[in-house]
Amino acid sequence: MRIHKVRLGGSEVRVVRPAPAAARLALRDDHHWLSMYADRDGAVQLAAVWALAARSARSLVHLPIRANPAPDGVVSDGEPVSLDLVLVHHSLQFPTASWKQVRARLGPGEPHTTATPDQDFPDETAIDHRRREYRAYRDHLGFDIAAHTLFVVGSSTAFREHGAALRGLVDEAPSYRHRYPDAGHFCVELSPGPWSRARTRRNVPARLHIQYCDTWRM
Repeated sequence: MRIHKVRLGGSEVRVVRPAPAAARLALRDDHHWLSMYADRDGAVQLAAVWALAARSARSLVHLPIRANPAPDGVVSDGEPVSLDLVLVHHSLQFPTASWKQVRARLGPGEPHTTATPDQDFPDETAIDHRRREYRAYRDHLGFDIAAHTLFVVGSSTAFREHGAALRGLVDEAPSYRHRYPDAGHFCVELSPGPWSRARTRRNVPARLHIQYCDTWRM
């Protein structure tokens, strides 16, 4: 990892980036939904930064991947827009409109080593998904887009519980075609809440479809 510190107004913004970001991890705004593609290395890195976001309430976790191409054969309506990814704790109240300014000032950063233990994500069977339907529930994810970047905003609980689904990209996806040769691709879908609509209140697609790609020619 590399840690970057940027002065913004009277405060300091701390940005954490993997070094380097996985080459086979791509994210696009396909207008009707958000599409992400990952091979095994990309899935491992995505799960790792997701776990880091759950434990880093004072940092923006940035995956600079918008220059990465999608896998061959991917078809989309219209012209998709390539995106970076930032994961940020909601308590930070980071103004996404200032991201372009922060990103331009990142510089080389300082190297740092971190570990993300497996127990950062709960087992899927231990999560009560029905709680998300309660009006008083607050541990939803939020989506926003600014400066060609998808922001996923949430609490530590939101990142950990949705991270449990991402773990399937690492543990289950590589052997999925062998176990189910007639099945389609392995994927995970994440949605912001608590809205049940096609787009969020900020007009961002309300579905992030993450597809595992075991063959990916660059």
